[in-house]
Amino acid sequence: MALVLLRKVSPNLSMTFPLCTGPHAWRQQISNSSSITEFLLLAFMDTRELQLLHFWLFLGIYLAALLGNGLIITAVVCNHHLHTPMYFFLLNLSLLDLASISTTVPKAMANTLWDSKAISYLGCAAQVFLFVFFISAEFSLLTIMSYDRYIAICKPLHYGTLVGSRACVHMAAAAWASGFVYALLHTANTFSIPLCQGNALDQFFCEIPQILKLSCSDAYLWEVWVIVVSIFVDFVCFVFIVLSYVQIFRAVLKIPSEQGRHKAFSMCLPHLAVVSLFISTVMVAYLKPPSISSPLLDMLVAVLYSVVPPAVNPLIYSMTNQELKDTLKKLIQSALSQQQ
Repeated sequence: MALVLLRKVSPNLSMTFPLCTGPHAWRQQISNSSSITEFLLLAFMDTRELQLLHFWLFLGIYLAALLGNGLIITAVVCNHHLHTPMYFFLLNLSLLDLASISTTVPKAMANTLWDSKAISYLGCAAQVFLFVFFISAEFSLLTIMSYDRYIAICKPLHYGTLVGSRACVHMAAAAWASGFVYALLHTANTFSIPLCQGNALDQFFCEIPQILKLSCSDAYLWEVWVIVVSIFVDFVCFVFIVLSYVQIFRAVLKIPSEQGRHKAFSMCLPHLAVVSLFISTVMVAYLKPPSISSPLLDMLVAVLYSVVPPAVNPLIYSMTNQELKDTLKKLIQSALSQQQ
């Protein structure tokens, strides 16, 4: 997430020094910032017909995310056979996916339906905080889930000790807490920066890089330093995930029976697919060459990392995990029989 922010901000903002700005000009910048009561979000389409098409498309994706993640949460809660560390972390992942997509998509749909672009200043701040909170917590949780898979495959005899019930709760709480602290820090820094470049954001939701583009002079530099420090933490998590799966694949390939290797892979591949989807969509969105960047393209690729993963993650787990698939089938059959 930190690399995401720095990559988008650095090519678009020029650096000057505060000594070159007089007190009167600085007071004027602060006044301009304090006068902003709302931001204008970028609309997907100009014509009304295409706007309605965008609304129905987002509605379909949002309902799919609600249904998929809701079914997984219900399955894990209702089936005591799924009360294991792996499914406990999966439940938390589904909660974060539901929360993250609910932070951005409903507001975008409402603006499209009512042909509006506005979001209030406080609403924008809340959206930034919640989105960074849930996305950051999800990345931390995916890192923890790779540790869980590593212990399960490479150190099965110590699994009950290292990943017990109390340890699972503590690790999940740490993921949520890290996301909260990360979001609080970035939101406080971002909205304490004077803004003097208008109030129009080139994105369909409030995104930190887009807000920093509106900042006055070099007022954004403190936030950039916070981002740089965060990059290190994110990189450590990424390296940990990669090294975990290197060890996992080495251990799986040493399993003599084909059935054992298949079972081990079935435990790891869903998580690996979700991690790959998360990281690849972020990389596509923010590491593309600046020469091909445009507001419409930036908005479309933002959908890749903010909207697509929460809708696709339940599908990945339900299709590749037989135990979860059987539980979901029983739940659906039970619900249909009760209606009859």
